[in-house]
Amino acid sequence: MAIEFNHWPEDLARHYRARGYWVDLPLGDILDRHQHSDAVALIDGERQYRYRELHQAVNRLAGAFQRRGLTTGDTALVQLGNNAELCITLFALLRIGVAPVNALFSHQRTELDAYAGQIEPVLLVADRQHALFRDDHYITALQSRLPGLATVALLNDGGERDLSGWIDEPQQTPVNGASQPGEVAFFQLSGGSTGTPKLIPRTHNDYYYSIRRSVEICGFNAATRFLCAIPAAHNYAMSSPGWLGVFYGGGTLVLAADPSPTRCFPIIEQQQITHTALVPPAVSLWLQALRDGVQANLSTLTLLQVGGARLSEALARRIPAEIGCQLQQVFGMAEGLVNYTRLDDSDEVIFTTQGRPMCPDDEVRVVDEDGNILPPGTEGRLMTRGPYTFRGYYRSPEHNARAFDREGFYGSGDLIVVGEDGNIRVVGREKDQINRGGEKIAAEEVENLLLRHEAILHAALVSMEDELMGEKSCAFIVGHRPLRAVEIRRYLRELGVAEFKLPDRVEMVPDLPLTAVGKVDKKRLRQIIADHQLAR
Repeated sequence: MAIEFNHWPEDLARHYRARGYWVDLPLGDILDRHQHSDAVALIDGERQYRYRELHQAVNRLAGAFQRRGLTTGDTALVQLGNNAELCITLFALLRIGVAPVNALFSHQRTELDAYAGQIEPVLLVADRQHALFRDDHYITALQSRLPGLATVALLNDGGERDLSGWIDEPQQTPVNGASQPGEVAFFQLSGGSTGTPKLIPRTHNDYYYSIRRSVEICGFNAATRFLCAIPAAHNYAMSSPGWLGVFYGGGTLVLAADPSPTRCFPIIEQQQITHTALVPPAVSLWLQALRDGVQANLSTLTLLQVGGARLSEALARRIPAEIGCQLQQVFGMAEGLVNYTRLDDSDEVIFTTQGRPMCPDDEVRVVDEDGNILPPGTEGRLMTRGPYTFRGYYRSPEHNARAFDREGFYGSGDLIVVGEDGNIRVVGREKDQINRGGEKIAAEEVENLLLRHEAILHAALVSMEDELMGEKSCAFIVGHRPLRAVEIRRYLRELGVAEFKLPDRVEMVPDLPLTAVGKVDKKRLRQIIADHQLAR
């Protein structure tokens, strides 16, 4: 049974096919096209897979899943870190038409509960090294709420549910059952501003086009050696062009557990890395390490992509001078639209803009609060639609009614300026969201959790500027008694909240300022915390 989602109107679908954006192939074609190649596809520490071996591992795991009852139209909850098993699992599920949600490894119980509740998975794939899965308590709790969750595979388990053992099981029969190219391949995670994490259905057709076009713009090919050190399950790491783009181009993916210079610099030298992608805080750490005299041979690195959050012009200008490679800015979203500075753009464009849309049929509008289209050079709200921008969040009709206009244009919540040359500058956010070093925090979600504390009457979470992370979070609390930051953070941890969502600062206040219409005045709260920072 196909997964329900909001389809593109038929006239647009015909147009996208006629223009060659949608080629009606499943995402598994990314590996199928190299299935006989002996080129090295993936390096994970001491482990190495050639394309032929990777393709065989995918088919073995797909067969193992099918023998355990999984079938086309099922869903899965997957939480794995930056390892070969994540890549193999995704392609195995695509092979048999099972649509996964790929949770980030930093996510905890709150996030996983939300994802599982929306997709009602029949399969859980996780890692015993994650705190939630060191024993079976959380698995048992999930299965008690979700009777259909019958199959569990665990990396580093060692028993009959061991994922590595399933990957090694002999392939007994040919594997088939991929979902149709126009259907949902998997779900991406939204960084939206509402209290419940939203899921983004991505089809084979739309996502495959995004990958192919990204590869074309960024010049990925068989000679590309790409270091993936940011979370591999993130849309940016997967498809801009990311590790899926590396596989499409026939290059080599090298995985790292984190983007720290102490971990990445030796890998770049040892593995002769040519391309990598970072978020701005990691760039700052790399530049600081080089200034501190850390010895590093980065001579093979030709391209550094930076996205996930705004990159300051000052930081951008330091990258070619101090790291010695070309910079490419990336401004994209899991919902679809991706913008790149081009490799042949002028330094001024690369340093001062976030690039331009990658597809001729990416429709981008800048509008005012009433939806009126604004002229070039005017700041306004970003609205977009196109061949790889989704048409609605999964099972979220009320939210979709607010996020989309009548013509199907999606409002991302970004405030932008589009120049006469079509290049975009991101100037802020209109949504109540905090971008903490590329990790998106929905203020409403954290506020709702804070209000469950017996001593908290009112709570408001706002962003505050931070030199390294770009933004951090500050919680303003009205309580029955004084509460220290350490107590607030411990309370949220006990609720199973991801570490990056914990407030970086807590301010106890007698009341929260209100706007004229009675809403919490977050603009005033941001000014208060900015004044406190200046006074330090």
